[in-house]
Amino acid sequence: MGFEPGQAIEVTDPKRLATYGRAFRKVGKSVVVVPLGTGLHAGHIHMIRAARSLLGSIVIVTYAGAKVPEDFAREKVDVVFHGTLGEGARVHTTLNHLENPEEIAQHVAAVLAAVNATHATDVVLGEKDFETLVSVQQAVNALRMEVRLHSVPTVRTRDGLAMSLRNEHVAAHEREHALALSAALTAGAHVAQNGGQAVVDTARSVLAAAGVEPAYLELRNLAFGPAPKQGDARLLAAVDLEKVRLADNVGVPVGIGFANLPAH
Repeated sequence: MGFEPGQAIEVTDPKRLATYGRAFRKVGKSVVVVPLGTGLHAGHIHMIRAARSLLGSIVIVTYAGAKVPEDFAREKVDVVFHGTLGEGARVHTTLNHLENPEEIAQHVAAVLAAVNATHATDVVLGEKDFETLVSVQQAVNALRMEVRLHSVPTVRTRDGLAMSLRNEHVAAHEREHALALSAALTAGAHVAQNGGQAVVDTARSVLAAAGVEPAYLELRNLAFGPAPKQGDARLLAAVDLEKVRLADNVGVPVGIGFANLPAH
C-alpha cells in the first residue's frame, strides 16, 4: 500500500479505507477522523487544522460532496474518503432534544460509522452543532468505544454569525434577523453572573427587539440536561427565517460571569 503523508489521497472503497486505518494503527499512529458532509466552509477547515495539531497523527476526512475540494490537499490532509458512510442507520440517544431527533440520530450514526470505518483513535467535531456533539459523546460512552472526542469552538464571520452551510441560503432581507441570533446569545452570556433566568430573559429581549421569535431558546448543562444554578452551561437557540433554520449556541458560566472567572 503506497502512501505519502499530507497528499489527501482519495479513497472511495470502504474496505480500502479500513486497510489504511488498520495499517496506521499497526505502526503506532493515532488516526484522527474529521467527518464532514456535502459542503465545506471555514469552520470545517478549522476542524481539520485542530486534527492536524494532534502531533504524530494521521488525519482522515470523510466527505460526501460531488467533488473533493482542493482545500484538503492544501491543508495537508492525509486521506480523504469520498462517499457516504452509515446510510440508513440511526443511533438514538436519551437526550431531551431541541432539534429533530431523527436528524440527530442520522448524524450520530454517520459519525460513528466514520470512526469504525477508519479505525479512528480520535474524532474531531465542531461545537456549532452542540446537540450532535453531546449525542455523539453519549453514544461513544454507552457503546464503550475507544475513541477520543475533541470539540472545536464555533468559527464566526466578522459580524458574529456562526459559520454554516445554511448561511448562504438566508435571504438578503433576513440578514439582520440572522445577526440577531448571535447577538442575543452573546448578550445573554454577558449577564451570566445574574443567574440562568437573566441569561434567557436577556437573550429573548434582544430577539424581540429585532422582531424575531425563536424556534427555541434554552439554557442546558453540558450534558444537555437542566442548567445548573451555578457552573458551566450552554445557551442554545434557533430561528426560522423563511425556509432556513439557523441554530447557534454559546458557553455560559451561570452564576459566575466571565469577569469573575479565574485567570490562567
